Amino acid sequence: MSHPTPGHLPDDTVTPDSGGAAAGGAAAPEASAGAGSRRSGRPARGAAVGATVLAAALLLGALLLPNRLDSLTPSAFLRLPVEGIGLAALLLALPPRARRAGAAAGGLVTGLLALLKGVDMGFQEVLLRPFDPVLDWSLLGNAADYLRETSGRAGAVLTAIGVLAVALAVPALTTLAAVRLATVMSRHRRPAVRATLVLALAWTTCVTLGLRSGGAPVAATIDADLVADRVRQVRTSLADARVFRRQAAHDAFAHTPPGRLLTGLRGKDVLVTFVESYGRTALEDPAVAPRIGAVLDEGTAALRTAGFRARSGWLRSPVTGGGSWLAHATFLSGLWISNQQRFHTLTTSDRTTLTGAFRTAGAWRTAGIMPGIDRAWPEGGFFGLDHVYDRARLGYHGPGFGWSQVPDQFTLEAFRRLESGRRGRGPLMAEIVLTSSHHPWAPVPRMADWGSLGDGSVFRRLGTQGKDAEEVWKDPQSVRAGYRDAIAYSLRSVIGFLRRYGDEHTVLVFLGDHQPVPAVTGGSPRKDVPVTIVAHDPKVLERISGWGWTEGLEPAADAPVWAMDAFRDRFLTAYGPQPGG
Repeated sequence: MSHPTPGHLPDDTVTPDSGGAAAGGAAAPEASAGAGSRRSGRPARGAAVGATVLAAALLLGALLLPNRLDSLTPSAFLRLPVEGIGLAALLLALPPRARRAGAAAGGLVTGLLALLKGVDMGFQEVLLRPFDPVLDWSLLGNAADYLRETSGRAGAVLTAIGVLAVALAVPALTTLAAVRLATVMSRHRRPAVRATLVLALAWTTCVTLGLRSGGAPVAATIDADLVADRVRQVRTSLADARVFRRQAAHDAFAHTPPGRLLTGLRGKDVLVTFVESYGRTALEDPAVAPRIGAVLDEGTAALRTAGFRARSGWLRSPVTGGGSWLAHATFLSGLWISNQQRFHTLTTSDRTTLTGAFRTAGAWRTAGIMPGIDRAWPEGGFFGLDHVYDRARLGYHGPGFGWSQVPDQFTLEAFRRLESGRRGRGPLMAEIVLTSSHHPWAPVPRMADWGSLGDGSVFRRLGTQGKDAEEVWKDPQSVRAGYRDAIAYSLRSVIGFLRRYGDEHTVLVFLGDHQPVPAVTGGSPRKDVPVTIVAHDPKVLERISGWGWTEGLEPAADAPVWAMDAFRDRFLTAYGPQPGG
């Protein structure tokens, strides 16, 4: 029988010199201290295990996070990410000194990709496309402007602080999580190797069998696919500048003599009016179309009584959900302006724009009515506008309405007061941008008596239609109702202005700039917007009789759909010298 050696006594051994102390003497405090040490160690071990589990959950969540809100479901996180398995295998293969650095790098990249997926979610919800890391940085400034207009300066600052905190915290946390897991794996190398091999085998099996969770493959490659797609996107975006310069070099009207421009509209006042977010959805969505169709039918009848006729068709916008200025530039320039890089290249060129053609012709004064602009806008000169009236110059002193600070009815009345109503003036060409139908479509102004608009303070007494933005955006049906009310208001403003102030010299071209956000369109990829030409003089519409457009203010569902950049050339051709003329 073996005997314990000194210093290695079993827990229950009593030494000869202890006497009866084991029962209640000096040995009791020592035993109590040992038990306390074991008890204090258990919470520490539990905390360590909890931290490790939390680190693994954080990394797994970051790796499996989708880049679309509609894919953000519990089943999205019940998958095996190949990137996580690959990172674990790499860390196990690295020597100890490199393992910690590799874990930190992997965690940092995982966090940055998680942030990119979060930005993609926002872009998908508004613009129906992912974020372009080459061309879209300027749009983040536009987002900040939108927040300032809708939530106030304090709300915008708080949001910016929150976004910055998240942008710093996510990569930091994923980096710390990866380093912790690498440390645990190095301490328990054999179990870690076995677990990694099992996961790799499971991932391969899922690929082979085509197993799916919630409609998505169980064997996930989210970040790998994201990186590959973004690399291709960056290459395309960098090459796009060269492609666009070649396209912009060809301008069919660059050398047209002024005397041969727009001869079919001499003596007319031509108003090109953009209606924000007025897209095909407004005429086809069951929750929106009946109301908008009724407004257009009533407007067609009322304008016909006043001697006006109209023709309507469809244009395919380069953008959806936002980016109005890109659509405006496409319509006016005859070039496809789908990103900020193209817009900058365009506005630093000598391209003939539709508005500029009127000024070049020498028979019109050109003006821009821009209630959405609250700062210097040097592009106005490029677009050929003799004078630009921004928000401050419209003289509005009423309440704001969400992002849109100036109601459309007041914008049109201000145009009459500042330009079209002036005595002794000559023919006028105006670009008018109406913003009341800009999301969030809450609150929506009420129509006022045209003679009572004054400085706009009447809108305080009239109140608003619908609920505030916070209430509206809680429910998809409320969002559609808000959109419907805003579009109806904008169209009534345009029709009412033409009925009240239009005459035999007036030609109105009005159109939508893009479809509304996916919350209204249901994610439809269609980018069509209505376009209408209204005139009192029948000769004006005779010039476009071959276009196949629908009679009235509402285009038929099967009316022609042109790319928006085709309009400039077709319009300048239709209203230029006719064959044999």
